[in-house]
Amino acid sequence: MKDTRTSWTVPGYTEVRELGSGGSGRVVLAVHDGTATAVAVKYLSDRLRQDPAFVGEFRAEARLLGGLRSPYVVGLYEYVESPGGAAIVMELVDGISLRALLKQAGRADAEAALVVLKGSLLGLAAAHREGVVHRDYKPENVLVAADGSSKLVDFGIAAGRGTTPGVAGTPAYMAPEQWQGRPASPAADVYAATATFFECLTGRKPYDGENFAELAVQHIEAPVPETEAPEPVRPLIRRGLAKQPEQRPENAEAFVTELEGVALAAYGPQWEERGQRKLAALAALLPLLFPSAGAAAEGTTAVATTTLHSGSGWAPGRSGWLAAGVALVLGAALVLTTDAIGAAPGGASALSAFATTSAAPPGSGSPTPAPAPPVSASPSASASPSASPSASPSLSPAPTPSASSAPSPTPKPTVSWPTAPTPSPTPTPTPTLKVTKVDVSLKPGVYRGDATVTLAAQGTGPVTVVLEWFLGSGPGDYSVPDGTDTVVVQAGSVAPVVRAHTFTRGRGCYGGVRVTTKPAAGNRSASDSQYLLRCQEAPR
Repeated sequence: MKDTRTSWTVPGYTEVRELGSGGSGRVVLAVHDGTATAVAVKYLSDRLRQDPAFVGEFRAEARLLGGLRSPYVVGLYEYVESPGGAAIVMELVDGISLRALLKQAGRADAEAALVVLKGSLLGLAAAHREGVVHRDYKPENVLVAADGSSKLVDFGIAAGRGTTPGVAGTPAYMAPEQWQGRPASPAADVYAATATFFECLTGRKPYDGENFAELAVQHIEAPVPETEAPEPVRPLIRRGLAKQPEQRPENAEAFVTELEGVALAAYGPQWEERGQRKLAALAALLPLLFPSAGAAAEGTTAVATTTLHSGSGWAPGRSGWLAAGVALVLGAALVLTTDAIGAAPGGASALSAFATTSAAPPGSGSPTPAPAPPVSASPSASASPSASPSASPSLSPAPTPSASSAPSPTPKPTVSWPTAPTPSPTPTPTPTLKVTKVDVSLKPGVYRGDATVTLAAQGTGPVTVVLEWFLGSGPGDYSVPDGTDTVVVQAGSVAPVVRAHTFTRGRGCYGGVRVTTKPAAGNRSASDSQYLLRCQEAPR
């Protein structure tokens, strides 16, 4: 493989070390000179920079990510393109890939798997609302942080809804319609997310054909292997892996509603809190794989070299063998797709490294140190710190980057990078953390409510946000408890906390939420209640 390095670097950033590399370029850990904020920079290789089509796709990925604002999607700070090179500056998530967790643990508890699925669906839902289909969701493209939260990454082959027919994706997670070359749709992302959910639960992929042809036929015709999953979550497997897209939830947001109903009924109102703790415990077993540990990342994914184990014993019918013949042609297309997106020799790839994609440059106005990873980027008024002429302008104003993630690195001794010495011999004491105010607003749906929580705080450190859900017969009636969610955020983040809740049916027409914090807010709590749309036809 040709060297993917380039002497050009994004102006305004100091490179620390490489996180991953492959045929399409490399990803490095860098520090923004104006704010000392750590970021991930994805450089396009010199070879692919000569390909106008690929440069267009690279630019489109940046534009796409620049339009997404979700705590469940890795954010983009800046896209820089000049005669010397092209790069995307991204949020650096200090986390490890779901693939690395599964490789270590084999499989996950049902509650932990549900938490992964919900976080991914919320990230996909943000893309679907913008009319974008991911098309390559898989465990390598989910990053799990130390607290058990997760983010969705790598929109390198995303497409507009109903556009771009053809084969794209990773075979083990491709929906039947993708194998058939039909246009992209959100239901294909639902299929891939469910296939990953199945793998979390069972330790294996839903279908394991010996070659591309057999794998294609299995995805198109084989029965859904729902009986291998725990009985309470089989309805989700059955729905998400349905053969026809119209038989699945129409998009990720619709599937979240179904997931919450199943999880609540099977595991009770605390399922999400317990699941996140279990994910955090799994992540804690792999400390050297976090970018902050200093190990260099290794590519972990390659579409063309997907391992195809022995078949499951299911054999196709006559129409299946015809599909298998077609799939042989599609397999060749997949190999070409892989080469375009960065497969490396030996089956390694830069895909997982390039998963760390982000949108909107760090500000250079007022320095904003980032000692702890905030939930999302904070906006800044400054423009992109680019010194060289740009063929394509920066896509968005510059928010301050937040800590983020990279692909699973190979363990090696921890390396820390030097920080600027403190000019004063007397250390400045850390201000005492104080939450001055908490606010909440509730947007009602048919059976669910979306709560948006904002915090005002002084000092830095973690803040625990507790959302208590209620049902009642009138506005402001919080008489019937309906579950609790707990979220830990970093003080100083301007991003609101957004949580969705599916209310129990038949217990009241008003849904409500009450929010408290630890440490306690100056106004103690905030609450809101709204009329649920499911009661529209019933008298109040």
